[in-house]
Amino acid sequence: MNLREHTRQYVEKNNALASLSYFGTFAVYFTSLYFAITYVGTWWILAPMVLVHAFSAVRLYVLQHDTGHHSLFETRRQNEIAGHVLSPFTFAPFEVMKQNHNLHHANIGNLEHRETGEIHTMTLREWNEAGFWDRLVYRLYRNPFVLVPVGSAFTYFIRYRWPKNAVRFGAGKVILHNVVIVAYLALLYWLFDWTGVLVWLGASFLGGMIGVFLVYLQHNFEDTYWDRRPDLDPQIAAIQGSSCLDFGWFFDFMVANITLHDIHHFNARIPSYRLRRCHYALPDDVAPRRIKFPEAVAALNLKLWDEDQNRLVPFPKSQNRVPVEA
Repeated sequence: MNLREHTRQYVEKNNALASLSYFGTFAVYFTSLYFAITYVGTWWILAPMVLVHAFSAVRLYVLQHDTGHHSLFETRRQNEIAGHVLSPFTFAPFEVMKQNHNLHHANIGNLEHRETGEIHTMTLREWNEAGFWDRLVYRLYRNPFVLVPVGSAFTYFIRYRWPKNAVRFGAGKVILHNVVIVAYLALLYWLFDWTGVLVWLGASFLGGMIGVFLVYLQHNFEDTYWDRRPDLDPQIAAIQGSSCLDFGWFFDFMVANITLHDIHHFNARIPSYRLRRCHYALPDDVAPRRIKFPEAVAALNLKLWDEDQNRLVPFPKSQNRVPVEA
Protein backbone atom coordinates (compact mmCIF):
# COMPACT_ATOMS: atom_id res chain seq x y z
CA MET A 1 0.00 0.00 0.00
CA ASN A 2 1.17 3.53 -0.81
CA LEU A 3 0.88 5.34 2.51
CA ARG A 4 0.87 8.77 0.87
CA GLU A 5 -2.07 7.82 -1.35
CA HIS A 6 -3.90 6.26 1.59
CA THR A 7 -3.67 9.36 3.77
CA ARG A 8 -4.82 11.62 0.93
CA GLN A 9 -8.23 9.94 1.12
CA TYR A 10 -8.77 11.55 4.54
CA VAL A 11 -7.68 15.16 4.04
CA GLU A 12 -11.11 16.56 3.18
CA LYS A 13 -12.29 19.19 5.65
CA ASN A 14 -15.91 19.34 6.78
CA ASN A 15 -17.22 22.47 8.49
CA ALA A 16 -20.10 20.59 10.15
CA LEU A 17 -17.73 18.12 11.83
CA ALA A 18 -15.25 20.87 12.61
CA SER A 19 -17.93 23.06 14.20
CA LEU A 20 -19.26 20.16 16.27
CA SER A 21 -15.77 19.47 17.57
CA TYR A 22 -14.91 23.14 18.09
CA PHE A 23 -18.08 24.49 19.68
CA GLY A 24 -18.84 21.21 21.46
CA THR A 25 -15.47 21.32 23.19
CA PHE A 26 -16.01 24.95 24.18
CA ALA A 27 -19.41 24.00 25.64
CA VAL A 28 -17.83 21.25 27.76
CA TYR A 29 -14.98 23.59 28.76
CA PHE A 30 -17.25 26.32 30.15
CA THR A 31 -19.90 23.98 31.59
CA SER A 32 -17.37 21.89 33.50
CA LEU A 33 -15.67 25.02 34.83
CA TYR A 34 -18.99 26.46 36.00
CA PHE A 35 -19.97 23.27 37.85
CA ALA A 36 -16.48 22.90 39.36
CA ILE A 37 -16.67 26.44 40.74
CA THR A 38 -20.30 26.17 41.86
CA TYR A 39 -19.75 22.86 43.69
CA VAL A 40 -16.27 23.62 45.01
CA GLY A 41 -17.23 22.31 48.44
CA THR A 42 -18.60 19.02 47.10
CA TRP A 43 -15.57 16.92 46.17
CA TRP A 44 -17.48 14.18 44.30
CA ILE A 45 -18.74 16.83 41.85
CA LEU A 46 -15.67 19.06 41.96
CA ALA A 47 -13.12 16.31 41.19
CA PRO A 48 -14.74 14.93 38.01
CA MET A 49 -15.58 18.43 36.77
CA VAL A 50 -11.96 19.54 37.21
CA LEU A 51 -10.81 16.44 35.32
CA VAL A 52 -13.31 17.05 32.51
CA HIS A 53 -12.27 20.69 32.32
CA ALA A 54 -8.59 19.70 32.17
CA PHE A 55 -9.20 17.33 29.26
CA SER A 56 -11.39 19.86 27.46
CA ALA A 57 -8.54 22.39 27.76
CA VAL A 58 -6.17 19.82 26.22
CA ARG A 59 -8.69 19.23 23.45
CA LEU A 60 -8.91 22.97 22.74
CA TYR A 61 -5.11 23.03 22.48
CA VAL A 62 -5.19 20.20 19.94
CA LEU A 63 -7.89 21.96 17.93
CA GLN A 64 -5.76 25.11 17.91
CA HIS A 65 -2.90 22.94 16.66
CA ASP A 66 -5.20 21.82 13.81
CA THR A 67 -6.11 25.39 12.92
CA GLY A 68 -2.40 26.17 12.70
CA HIS A 69 -2.13 23.51 10.00
CA HIS A 70 -5.34 24.88 8.40
CA SER A 71 -6.74 21.37 8.71
CA LEU A 72 -9.79 21.87 10.94
CA PHE A 73 -12.14 24.10 8.93
CA GLU A 74 -12.49 24.32 5.16
CA THR A 75 -10.84 27.68 4.49
CA ARG A 76 -7.61 29.30 5.61
CA ARG A 77 -9.47 32.34 6.98
CA GLN A 78 -11.84 30.19 9.05
CA ASN A 79 -8.90 28.34 10.58
CA GLU A 80 -7.01 31.54 11.34
CA ILE A 81 -9.99 33.14 13.09
CA ALA A 82 -10.75 29.96 15.03
CA GLY A 83 -7.12 29.66 16.11
CA HIS A 84 -6.96 33.22 17.45
CA VAL A 85 -10.22 32.71 19.38
CA LEU A 86 -8.86 29.54 20.96
CA SER A 87 -5.53 30.99 22.04
CA PRO A 88 -6.56 32.72 25.33
CA PHE A 89 -7.96 29.42 26.59
CA THR A 90 -4.89 27.39 25.58
CA PHE A 91 -2.36 30.05 26.76
CA ALA A 92 -0.60 29.61 23.38
CA PRO A 93 -0.30 32.75 21.17
CA PHE A 94 -1.68 31.52 17.88
CA GLU A 95 0.59 33.02 15.22
CA VAL A 96 3.89 32.44 17.00
CA MET A 97 2.98 28.92 18.08
CA LYS A 98 1.81 28.09 14.55
CA GLN A 99 5.14 29.17 13.08
CA ASN A 100 7.17 27.41 15.78
CA HIS A 101 5.20 24.23 15.20
CA ASN A 102 5.83 24.42 11.46
CA LEU A 103 9.55 24.56 12.25
CA HIS A 104 9.08 21.46 14.40
CA HIS A 105 7.46 19.59 11.49
CA ALA A 106 10.20 20.72 9.10
CA ASN A 107 12.93 19.37 11.39
CA ILE A 108 11.34 16.24 12.84
CA GLY A 109 14.02 13.69 13.70
CA ASN A 110 16.88 16.05 12.85
CA LEU A 111 19.61 15.80 15.49
CA GLU A 112 21.11 19.05 14.23
CA HIS A 113 17.90 21.01 14.90
CA ARG A 114 16.63 19.69 18.22
CA GLU A 115 15.81 23.27 19.28
CA THR A 116 12.60 23.02 17.23
CA GLY A 117 11.24 20.23 19.43
CA GLU A 118 9.21 20.59 22.61
CA ILE A 119 11.32 18.22 24.77
CA HIS A 120 15.12 18.51 24.61
CA THR A 121 17.02 15.24 24.20
CA MET A 122 20.77 14.79 24.65
CA THR A 123 22.69 12.12 22.78
CA LEU A 124 24.66 9.50 24.69
CA ARG A 125 27.85 10.98 23.25
CA GLU A 126 26.92 14.45 24.55
CA TRP A 127 26.16 12.95 27.96
CA ASN A 128 29.51 11.19 28.10
CA GLU A 129 31.29 14.46 27.27
CA ALA A 130 29.22 16.62 29.63
CA GLY A 131 30.45 18.00 32.91
CA PHE A 132 28.92 17.48 36.36
CA TRP A 133 26.62 20.52 36.29
CA ASP A 134 25.34 19.88 32.77
CA ARG A 135 24.52 16.32 33.75
CA LEU A 136 22.80 17.42 36.96
CA VAL A 137 20.63 19.98 35.17
CA TYR A 138 19.67 17.48 32.48
CA ARG A 139 18.90 14.79 35.06
CA LEU A 140 16.54 17.17 36.85
CA TYR A 141 14.98 18.32 33.58
CA ARG A 142 14.24 14.76 32.43
CA ASN A 143 12.97 13.57 35.81
CA PRO A 144 9.23 12.97 35.25
CA PHE A 145 8.41 14.48 38.66
CA VAL A 146 10.04 17.68 37.41
CA LEU A 147 9.33 17.47 33.70
CA VAL A 148 5.58 16.95 33.98
CA PRO A 149 4.41 19.22 36.85
CA VAL A 150 7.14 21.88 36.70
CA GLY A 151 7.17 21.68 32.91
CA SER A 152 3.42 22.27 32.88
CA ALA A 153 3.56 25.30 35.17
CA PHE A 154 6.57 26.82 33.43
CA THR A 155 5.49 26.20 29.84
CA TYR A 156 1.85 27.23 29.92
CA PHE A 157 1.86 29.93 32.59
CA ILE A 158 5.31 31.49 32.06
CA ARG A 159 7.09 30.49 28.84
CA TYR A 160 4.08 30.99 26.57
CA ARG A 161 3.72 34.57 27.78
CA TRP A 162 6.74 35.27 25.57
CA PRO A 163 7.50 32.12 23.53
CA LYS A 164 10.62 31.58 21.47
CA ASN A 165 10.63 33.52 18.18
CA ALA A 166 8.03 35.96 19.55
CA VAL A 167 9.81 38.95 18.01
CA ARG A 168 10.34 37.13 14.72
CA PHE A 169 6.74 36.01 14.27
CA GLY A 170 4.68 38.76 15.91
CA ALA A 171 5.47 40.40 19.26
CA GLY A 172 2.38 42.63 19.08
CA LYS A 173 0.06 39.64 18.78
CA VAL A 174 1.73 37.99 21.76
CA ILE A 175 1.20 41.11 23.89
CA LEU A 176 -2.47 41.32 22.81
CA HIS A 177 -2.87 37.63 23.57
CA ASN A 178 -1.57 38.17 27.12
CA VAL A 179 -3.90 41.15 27.62
CA VAL A 180 -6.88 38.99 26.66
CA ILE A 181 -5.80 36.30 29.16
CA VAL A 182 -5.66 38.92 31.93
CA ALA A 183 -9.12 40.13 30.91
CA TYR A 184 -10.42 36.55 31.03
CA LEU A 185 -9.03 36.08 34.55
CA ALA A 186 -10.51 39.42 35.59
CA LEU A 187 -13.90 38.23 34.33
CA LEU A 188 -13.59 35.01 36.33
CA TYR A 189 -12.71 37.03 39.42
CA TRP A 190 -15.63 39.41 38.86
CA LEU A 191 -18.10 36.54 38.43
CA PHE A 192 -16.80 34.05 41.00
CA ASP A 193 -14.21 35.84 43.16
CA TRP A 194 -10.94 34.06 43.97
CA THR A 195 -12.75 30.72 44.00
CA GLY A 196 -13.26 30.90 40.26
CA VAL A 197 -9.66 31.91 39.56
CA LEU A 198 -8.19 29.20 41.80
CA VAL A 199 -10.42 26.44 40.40
CA TRP A 200 -9.49 27.52 36.87
CA LEU A 201 -5.81 27.59 37.86
CA GLY A 202 -5.91 24.08 39.35
CA ALA A 203 -7.79 22.58 36.41
CA SER A 204 -5.51 24.35 33.93
CA PHE A 205 -2.43 23.03 35.74
CA LEU A 206 -3.83 19.49 35.53
CA GLY A 207 -4.57 19.99 31.84
CA GLY A 208 -1.03 21.24 31.36
CA MET A 209 0.39 18.09 32.97
CA ILE A 210 -1.71 15.90 30.66
CA GLY A 211 -0.45 17.97 27.75
CA VAL A 212 3.22 17.71 28.74
CA PHE A 213 2.88 13.95 29.22
CA LEU A 214 1.40 13.57 25.73
CA VAL A 215 3.96 15.91 24.15
CA TYR A 216 6.75 13.84 25.72
CA LEU A 217 5.34 10.59 24.37
CA GLN A 218 4.86 11.94 20.85
CA HIS A 219 8.58 11.61 20.07
CA ASN A 220 10.20 10.00 23.12
CA PHE A 221 9.92 6.22 22.99
CA GLU A 222 12.47 3.45 22.62
CA ASP A 223 12.56 2.91 18.85
CA THR A 224 11.88 6.46 17.75
CA TYR A 225 13.96 8.02 14.96
CA TRP A 226 16.76 10.59 14.94
CA ASP A 227 19.48 11.12 12.36
CA ARG A 228 21.69 13.73 10.73
CA ARG A 229 21.67 15.06 7.20
CA PRO A 230 22.23 13.85 4.55
CA ASP A 231 21.13 10.45 5.94
CA LEU A 232 17.96 11.85 7.55
CA ASP A 233 14.83 10.52 5.80
CA PRO A 234 11.87 12.89 6.43
CA GLN A 235 9.23 10.23 5.69
CA ILE A 236 10.79 7.70 8.06
CA ALA A 237 11.21 10.46 10.64
CA ALA A 238 7.51 11.34 10.35
CA ILE A 239 6.24 7.78 10.83
CA GLN A 240 8.91 6.09 12.95
CA GLY A 241 9.88 9.23 14.85
CA SER A 242 6.32 9.92 16.00
CA SER A 243 4.26 7.68 18.23
CA CYS A 244 0.88 6.02 17.97
CA LEU A 245 -0.57 5.76 21.48
CA ASP A 246 -3.23 3.13 22.03
CA PHE A 247 -5.03 4.20 25.21
CA GLY A 248 -8.47 3.34 23.86
CA TRP A 249 -11.13 5.05 21.76
CA PHE A 250 -12.45 7.27 24.56
CA PHE A 251 -9.02 8.68 25.38
CA ASP A 252 -8.46 9.42 21.69
CA PHE A 253 -11.77 11.28 21.64
CA MET A 254 -10.90 13.28 24.77
CA VAL A 255 -7.66 14.55 23.20
CA ALA A 256 -8.95 14.96 19.62
CA ASN A 257 -6.85 12.05 18.34
CA ILE A 258 -3.49 13.73 18.95
CA THR A 259 -2.45 10.25 20.17
CA LEU A 260 -2.21 9.21 16.48
CA HIS A 261 0.78 11.45 16.02
CA ASP A 262 2.59 9.34 13.44
CA ILE A 263 -0.10 9.71 10.78
CA HIS A 264 -0.41 13.41 11.62
CA HIS A 265 3.30 14.02 11.02
CA PHE A 266 3.18 12.04 7.79
CA ASN A 267 0.29 14.15 6.48
CA ALA A 268 -0.57 17.21 8.58
CA ARG A 269 -3.52 18.09 6.32
CA ILE A 270 -5.68 15.34 7.84
CA PRO A 271 -8.26 16.87 10.23
CA SER A 272 -8.24 15.52 13.76
CA TYR A 273 -11.76 14.14 13.27
CA ARG A 274 -10.50 11.89 10.45
CA LEU A 275 -7.19 10.73 11.96
CA ARG A 276 -8.57 7.68 13.75
CA ARG A 277 -10.39 6.38 10.67
CA CYS A 278 -7.27 6.94 8.58
CA HIS A 279 -5.07 5.08 11.03
CA TYR A 280 -7.30 2.09 11.65
CA ALA A 281 -8.01 1.66 7.93
CA LEU A 282 -4.35 0.71 7.43
CA PRO A 283 -3.72 -3.00 6.80
CA ASP A 284 -1.97 -4.79 9.64
CA ASP A 285 1.18 -5.29 7.57
CA VAL A 286 1.77 -1.52 7.26
CA ALA A 287 0.11 -0.23 10.44
CA PRO A 288 2.62 1.50 12.76
CA ARG A 289 3.31 -0.07 16.13
CA ARG A 290 0.87 1.08 18.80
CA ILE A 291 2.15 1.96 22.26
CA LYS A 292 0.03 0.82 25.20
CA PHE A 293 -0.16 2.72 28.48
CA PRO A 294 2.37 0.58 30.45
CA GLU A 295 4.98 1.05 27.72
CA ALA A 296 4.20 4.77 27.60
CA VAL A 297 4.88 5.13 31.32
CA ALA A 298 8.08 3.08 30.97
CA ALA A 299 9.21 5.48 28.23
CA LEU A 300 9.63 8.16 30.88
CA ASN A 301 12.77 6.27 31.90
CA LEU A 302 14.36 6.82 28.45
CA LYS A 303 16.65 9.84 28.54
CA LEU A 304 19.37 9.75 25.86
CA TRP A 305 19.59 9.04 22.14
CA ASP A 306 22.19 6.38 21.40
CA GLU A 307 23.42 7.02 17.85
CA ASP A 308 25.11 3.62 17.67
CA GLN A 309 22.05 1.59 18.64
CA ASN A 310 19.58 4.03 17.04
CA ARG A 311 17.30 4.06 20.05
CA LEU A 312 16.49 5.99 23.21
CA VAL A 313 18.20 4.58 26.28
CA PRO A 314 18.16 5.26 30.05
CA PHE A 315 20.96 7.06 31.82
CA PRO A 316 24.11 4.87 32.05
CA LYS A 317 24.31 3.06 35.38
CA SER A 318 27.92 4.06 35.80
CA GLN A 319 28.54 7.70 36.64
CA ASN A 320 31.99 7.58 35.07
CA ARG A 321 32.46 9.00 31.61
CA VAL A 322 32.55 6.42 28.83
CA PRO A 323 35.43 7.00 26.41
CA VAL A 324 34.18 8.39 23.12
CA GLU A 325 35.98 7.46 19.96
CA ALA A 326 36.83 10.21 17.54
